[in-house]
Order: sequence, then structure tokens, then C-alpha cells
Amino acid sequence: MQRTTGKYSLYTCAALLAASAFMSANPAAACGKVTIADMNWASASAVAWIDKIILSSGYGCDAEIVAGDTMPTIASMSEKGQPDIAPETWINASREVLDKAVADGKLVYATDEIPGGAIDGLWIPKFMQEAHPDLKTVADVLKHPELFPDPEDSSKGALYNCPAGWSCQITTGNHYKAYKMKDAGFTLVDTGSGAGLDGSIAKAFERKQGWFGYYWAPTAILGKYDMVRLDSAPGVTFDEKYWDTCYSKADCDPPKPSTPAPAPIKTVVTTKFKNDAGPAYDYITKRQLTIDQINKFLAWATDNQATGEATAKYFLKNSESVWTAWVTPEAAAAIKKSL
Repeated sequence: MQRTTGKYSLYTCAALLAASAFMSANPAAACGKVTIADMNWASASAVAWIDKIILSSGYGCDAEIVAGDTMPTIASMSEKGQPDIAPETWINASREVLDKAVADGKLVYATDEIPGGAIDGLWIPKFMQEAHPDLKTVADVLKHPELFPDPEDSSKGALYNCPAGWSCQITTGNHYKAYKMKDAGFTLVDTGSGAGLDGSIAKAFERKQGWFGYYWAPTAILGKYDMVRLDSAPGVTFDEKYWDTCYSKADCDPPKPSTPAPAPIKTVVTTKFKNDAGPAYDYITKRQLTIDQINKFLAWATDNQATGEATAKYFLKNSESVWTAWVTPEAAAAIKKSL
């Protein structure tokens, strides 16, 4: 009887070792079905498809793209455990809900999709800074309205604002008031729409003219046009409470100068995915992109009117040195073959 038990124990151990080897060679055994939120903006859609292709081809997951948007997706992940992954989550849009779900053990901040987060603020073309190296801060620009002429009155400088209805219209307006730009000889230009704002930048580059205004990254425009974000005036800092209670409000009067609010961007996953996905979760924790990398593939996507899926394939084919650092050698080989 003892020998029989020993023999079965050996068989059992052999079977377990074989299963372990199969799991290592076939991560799908641990990965299973995975749902990925495709948010309704270009960068988030591209990253969702990057995850789908890598998880499907490299880790054998049954990965599926589902439609998403920040608040509904986070609510569904917290309450229903679906979808499994929200690749690009702008934390400020739902910080209280997210922090509670993470504290309750329902969700996990798997990685900073963009280390340091998104950036916004007041920008000028790089060629202007190269021609005038003293233009490093907002205060520096305000000394030279003649370099950034108002399209309607060249005797004045111009600060290009966001369209009506955008939150950045309010904060840019408060920048204008806080820095006393009117006294410095600048007007606040209403760009009318997102296309109008983008068009004003394109026109400035075509004519090699000065442009000064609000923008943010990652975006296709900053992938196509080389801009530099200005530092604030010396001594200006960010105060979160002041930003939330005054600077981001239209009735903040009079505002005092502030640096832009930080904008962390994270990949959020369900706790179940973290616990069950094995090597597939390890990939998610390593998948990070710089703003410059995202800007470049967004610029390509805009020029080619590409879908999120096409943009993801473009990135994977043209940025191999970036994404192979996120995955195992075996997964990298399988992904390359699929492409």
C-alpha cells in the first residue's frame, strides 16, 4: 500500500510539474478572458488596442475591447468587476471614487501609464525660443507682446484661449487676469473651437510667427508641431486647495498666479485580474509610455485618419525597442510573428 501511494505521489508530482511547465509556456492558462475599456479619445483607444494585441498574441489571453468612458467604466469596474482593465484613466476626473475603490480592495493602480502624468499650461513654438533664448517663463513672454501679435491688432500681443465650455477656458482666463496680461499689452483671443485652437497653431508654424497660448499633452498637435511649455514666473507654485476652490472657477476674482494642476494618468485594473492573470498582469505593470512617444503616434494617427487598432499596430511595428522591454522574450517573439 505504501508503494502504491508512493507511485501515485510520483505520478501526481509529474503531472503537477507538467502542468506548471504548460502554464509557463502558455500564459493563457492563467490569463483567460480579459475585457479592456476603449475610452472615447485617441490616446486611450490606441493604448487599449496595444494591450489587446499584446495580451492576445503574446500571452494567449482571450482579450476583448469594450466601449468605455471614465466615470461609467470606473463605476462598472468597482460594482461589477468589469471591464478588467482601464488602460488610460485620468485620475483627477474621478479621484475620490477611485481612491475609495482601491482602498476597499476592488481596484488596483497597476501602473502610471505616463510617468509624471499629462502636462498642460502655456506654450510657445520651439523656434521662437531658439530665436529668443530669453523666453523661458510666462513673465519673459509678457515683456515682448510684439513677438506674439494679435491677429486682429498687431500692436498688441495675444494669448490664445480654449473654446467656450472647456474647463481650460476658465483657467486660461484666470492666467490672463492673474499675470495682468492686459496691462502687459496682450489680448485674450477666443479660438471658437478645438479646430480653431489647433488651426491657430498650424498657421503660426506655416508663417513662422509667434504663438502664445494654452495647450496640453499628450496630443497629436504637439506630436506634429514642436512646442515648449513655459515655466511660470519665479516664485509661482501650485496650491491644490486654492486651485480647486478658486483658480478653476470663473468667479475667482482676483486670481493670483498658479502653476497648472498635476494630471496623473494611471492604468486601473480589477483586483481579480491582478490576482488571476499571472504574467499578463506583470506586463500591465511594466507598460509605460512617455508623452513624446504618445504624441508621435497620435500625430501619425491624425495624418492617416487611423483607428485605435491601426495606431496600435503602427506603434508596435515602429517602436519595437519600447514595447519589448514590457514583455517576456517568448511573448515578444509571438507578438512580432503576429504583426
